[in-house]
Amino acid sequence: MKRVKAFAPATVANVSCGFDILGFALDSLGDTVELVAKESPGLTVKSIKGDGGKLPLEEDKNTCSIAIQAMLDAMGSKQGFDIYLEKGLPLGSGMGSSAASAVAALVAANELLGNPFDKKDLLPFAIVAEKAACGAAHADNVAPSLLGGFVLIRDYFPPDVIKLPVPEGLCCTLLHPHYQLNTSDSRSVLRERIPLKDAITQSGNVAGLIAGLFQSDFELISRSLKDVIAEPYRASLLPGFETVKSAMLRAGALGMGISGSGPTLFVLSKGAHLHEKFGSEAKKIYDQLGLGLDMYFSKINTQGGGLIQS
Repeated sequence: MKRVKAFAPATVANVSCGFDILGFALDSLGDTVELVAKESPGLTVKSIKGDGGKLPLEEDKNTCSIAIQAMLDAMGSKQGFDIYLEKGLPLGSGMGSSAASAVAALVAANELLGNPFDKKDLLPFAIVAEKAACGAAHADNVAPSLLGGFVLIRDYFPPDVIKLPVPEGLCCTLLHPHYQLNTSDSRSVLRERIPLKDAITQSGNVAGLIAGLFQSDFELISRSLKDVIAEPYRASLLPGFETVKSAMLRAGALGMGISGSGPTLFVLSKGAHLHEKFGSEAKKIYDQLGLGLDMYFSKINTQGGGLIQS
């Protein structure tokens, strides 16, 4: 086999109280990578579609090639690949765009190399690419994009990730307002020291959310989707955030939070029947703010990155 195509899904990181330790994968939205094995060594990013010409083709800067090179180095392999990336995610959106590219590339490369790694063992290589993309070795996007479902990152040294159950009927609506928010700005407003009271509250909410997932207890999930560490400070960077959140909760949402570092917002619900209502209410608010809005509906993707059968 000389040519393989793989897809990796968009993700929501942090999930309110799970700052840097929780994430989940989405259906349909994501990136596609096609790899062609070469006779000669070296990685070449041949083309990128859907990025508006913004992403680098240089192999030492592109997350696809960085992830694959980390994998090849671990194997001591000189295998070469031509890389064709198709972006299905907006850049800088808080949907795990760089993570999806890296994961799709790794899944494809692993297949062409004869599957030397189990899927979960690809995670360290994806983390290397994520660090190159955003300056920090976070796994709350790459882990769910790779493994699917809800994922808990218990530790980073070494990576220790636990896949959590997904209650039947849990759905997500994404609200992507049309404005730019830099990850560095989102990080800069966070406190370096957390009061004991807030740490206790946040720990309780994380534990409650995980228990709710295991027990399929939607009321417990709803009560636990509260962030006292990041959201109170990041909300000021997001026009209309508090107004939108209040509207979503009135409309029947389990909870709403910031996807990654924003500006995309995620709204969790029991079932799909509220999606149009969420979108309608959100659009009214963003129209008043003079901002465009893209909306996506998704069930939770429990499979993660995988091959596309031709």
